[in-house]
This record gives sequence, C-alpha cells and structure tokens, in this order.
Amino acid sequence: MKSVMTALAAAAACTLVAGAAFAEPKTNLLHQWATGSDAQAIAKLGEMFTAKGGKWEQTSIAGHTANTLAKLRADVIAGNAPPAVQLKGPEIAEWNETGMTADLDGLAASEGWEKVVAPELLPVMKPTGKWVAAPMNIHRINWLWASPKVMQAAGVAEMPKTWAEFNAACDKIVASGKICISHSTADWTDSTVFEVVLYGQDIDLYRKAFVEGDVEAMRSPGMVKAFEQMRLMTSKYMDPGMVGRDWDSMSALVGKGDAAFHIMGDWTIGLLTAAGFKEGTDYVCAQAPTDWGKPGFILNSDSVVFFKQKDQDYIDGQKLLASLILSPDFQTVFNQAKGSIPARLDIDLSKGFNPCQQLSQKDLQASIKDGTLVRSMAHNMTIPQKMRGAIMDSITEFVATPDMSAEDGANAMADAAEAQK
Repeated sequence: MKSVMTALAAAAACTLVAGAAFAEPKTNLLHQWATGSDAQAIAKLGEMFTAKGGKWEQTSIAGHTANTLAKLRADVIAGNAPPAVQLKGPEIAEWNETGMTADLDGLAASEGWEKVVAPELLPVMKPTGKWVAAPMNIHRINWLWASPKVMQAAGVAEMPKTWAEFNAACDKIVASGKICISHSTADWTDSTVFEVVLYGQDIDLYRKAFVEGDVEAMRSPGMVKAFEQMRLMTSKYMDPGMVGRDWDSMSALVGKGDAAFHIMGDWTIGLLTAAGFKEGTDYVCAQAPTDWGKPGFILNSDSVVFFKQKDQDYIDGQKLLASLILSPDFQTVFNQAKGSIPARLDIDLSKGFNPCQQLSQKDLQASIKDGTLVRSMAHNMTIPQKMRGAIMDSITEFVATPDMSAEDGANAMADAAEAQK
C-alpha cells in the first residue's frame, strides 16, 4: 500500500489553508459505523455539524476496517481523496507518510488540544509531530460484562478476577444449564477475546507479540498457554450458536439472562442501553480477568484523519469538523451514546455517564500510573494491518478447528505473521 500511496503523494500539492471564518463548510466523512449504536453516535456529529451551518455528507462502509481502507485507496487513486476518514493506529502513520494528510497544527494550537488530549493518543494523532487527526474517544477492550441473575442462580458470588476464578465460575454456570460466554465468531470478535486472554495472563508477552510484532514471542510457551485457555472457552464455555450469531446480539444474551459473561469492548454499553437493559440490574461490568493483580487497560481509539483538499468549502469544513470533534460538547454527547470515554481528560463523567464509563476513566488513570496501559492489536492500534490481519485469521482458524492443538495454533499464528513481515 505504501508504494501506491507514495507514488500518488507527489500529485497531492494542495494544502490546508487557514481561513478567518467558515464560509460554506462541507464535509463527507468516510467511516464504518453503518449500524446500531455506532451509527446513532456518528449521527450526533452530523447534527452538530449541520447546526453550525455546515453541509453534512457521509459515506458509511459496513463491516471490516479493510473495507474502509479499500474505499479510501480507490478514492485516492481516482484523485478524489475524501476530506475526512475514520482511521486509527498505524494506518494514520502510513497515510501521513504520503504527504497527503492535512496540517491541523494551527487549529490545535488555537484550541489547546495538546493540554487536554490523553498523552497516550498524541503520538497516534501526530505520527511525525504534526496534528493530522482528531481523536473522538477512548475505548477500553478488556471488559467483562455479566448477568447478575445468572451468576447468582449458579452460585457465583462475585465477578472473577483471575482466569482460574473465571474458569471455576464458568463450570458452575454451565452446570446450571446456562451459556457461560456469549460470543459470535468472526476474526475481530475471536481476536478481541484472545487478546484479552493473553493480556490477562502475561502483559509482557502481549507487548512483545502484539505491540512489537515479535514472531518468536508468538511461538512461546506463554502463547501456547493463551491458546489453551481459548480452547477451553470455545469448546466448553461458549455455545454452538456462536457460529451464526450476529455480533451485536451478543450483549443481549447477557442482558436477558441467557448467558453469564460477555468479553467485549465498551461499545457494549451502547448496545445494552439501546436494548433497554439497566446497569446494576440486568448487567454489571468489571475488568476482564488478569493474573497479575493490577488495574489494566487495553486501549482503542476512534479518530478522524483529514486529507488535503482544493475546494475551500471542504477546507473550511475540515476545520469545523475537527473543532467539533474535540469540543467538550461533542466529546460528552458522542461518548455517552457510544459507551466509550472522552479523549479529552478534562471532561467530568460524574453526570450523564454510565457507571461503567466512570470506572473506565478511573482504571485508565490507574493503568497509566502502574504502567499496564497497552494499545489493542485486534482493533488496529499497534502492528501494521497486513500482519494484524494474518494474526486475526489464524486465531479464527483455531476457533473453527476444534482438533487443532494450542501449540499448532501458536505456530500457525507465528507463521502467518512472519509471512507478512
């Protein structure tokens, strides 16, 4: 991808020009929030953009991140780079290398972004020291959602804190006749659960394998142990219905009391809220199990990257859109709807935010202090997309192949990742 983009970069000579005022700002945001609470959340941005006098358009691409990237590449090759695109992690840095991204430094300085945005996001939004993207939120991946009714009926007194406690709880829940883990198998859902398992077992191995992309770490005994835990979960604690289940119905099984646990990011709050389920009654939340006894945080963040434009209306629209994204009003309304927490650290979550979101902000600060904060591989915040895709495919192959051993799973992952280096 880099070679194609580099060849195109020379043709992208236009720059983001500072303007004294917004003339007729317009935008067309390319994103993948096509359904459910995600679509409802992004609609709020459109409403705010329109209320400020802008002309709002969007192009939503359903499904995998790869679909959005394919559309972006096609538009760039056609000489029609979109003014704004939902991207994150290494993809921001790769597109920035082409010289095609807009310069937001002037706006960032005038609005003081540097002082309020979470420090962990700065190198992502500023891959070479220049602002090219605006962060919308911070998602936490390592959540455990649970049905208090199912737990109580099965004799599980409290949320499991370690993987041994989790397995013991699942044994009780399965014996009671309920599903222990609500799941829908797909590359990203399988990989989400797997990275939560690995992180909770061995944070140092997580960093080596999924942040640094160390292939030998992927073959290690620690990785085999993670695959052993994953096999136990897929073979004993998840139900056969996971193969055909829609991903956004997973949380409903917990809310309705049909399953005990659900391992997924905090957009689950949006799904549960939209379905009418109440925190504390229909569901409760806690950090997913860890064997190292400290608060931990696997971070994911949605952001919008801006590409250079020739049309002054689009240039003005970029400034308006970026300003809105980082505004306290949008950060509050958007994240309340989506289940994440603001990318700005100066937003008060004591009013209008779910208790799980308040816990997320608390644990984020604790994980920064304790050095346990990591970015998510499964959600495209660490290694390059090709390696990430190969790893995710290997995890899903393991889930779909019941007789594959944990050792073979680890080696298959390492082989797939090595082929993409």
